[in-house]
Amino acid sequence: MPEYRRILLDGAVTRVRRDGSALVSPDGRTTGLDAIHLPPCEPTKIIAVHLNHRSRVAEFQARLPAAPTYFHKPTSALNAHGGAVVRPAGCRYLNYEGEVAIVIGRTARGITPAQAGAYIAGYTIANDFGLHDFRDTDAGSMLRVKGSDTLCPLGPGLVDDWDFRGKRIRTHVNGAVAQDGSTDEMTWDMHYLVADIARTITLNPGDVLLSGTPAHSRPVEPGDVVEVEVEGLGTLTSHVVEGPVPVPAEYGAQPTASDEVVSTALGGDWEHR
Repeated sequence: MPEYRRILLDGAVTRVRRDGSALVSPDGRTTGLDAIHLPPCEPTKIIAVHLNHRSRVAEFQARLPAAPTYFHKPTSALNAHGGAVVRPAGCRYLNYEGEVAIVIGRTARGITPAQAGAYIAGYTIANDFGLHDFRDTDAGSMLRVKGSDTLCPLGPGLVDDWDFRGKRIRTHVNGAVAQDGSTDEMTWDMHYLVADIARTITLNPGDVLLSGTPAHSRPVEPGDVVEVEVEGLGTLTSHVVEGPVPVPAEYGAQPTASDEVVSTALGGDWEHR
């Protein structure tokens, strides 16, 4: 399965192809996998599904609606493989969510799930970080929860001709397994999600759909290294750092009642896992 990445090569943004442990540019230049990475696509929009994996639904003792629900992450949240994910000073609840990202390859509108595969350029890995200090203040839109700067790492590459069925998804925090799930847990598969959104929203080449996360999303701390591994797509690495400018508590960035409820539901130690 071909894998393509966007990196900085000799100071220029370059699309390269992975060949083993080397990255090869169209003109034959090579560099290592430790190159400075950029997101593997340039979306006009990033759309994410809420609950989709059955283990996550069971974890929250929730009931899925008849159809998927979605939220939006602005493109300013984009980050890349090896990048720094910022937890603003004064915040406590920055959660990882390892998942698969669908990348659109052709303009899609009014298509069926059976047609959707022809409109997908390929797949990459996402970490749908959420800053849950804002869970109450942005309830509904989740704008700052999910859309704050740096909270959408994608990468390391874009893989085409990847069969999403039966693939393992694992998230590691500082080397320890934190999430362990499968794409077979998804209630709505990749093709359904693309067709569902494209019923009313035009999807453009490069647009990204995040397909949902398995159970056991938990907060991480500055200094933590979070790696999302998806079978056949590789490993996306993020480094958690503290932001230099505190977010004043009076603006809403503080532990909320919702966080305490979730903590209790998950055994009382949610904030420490």
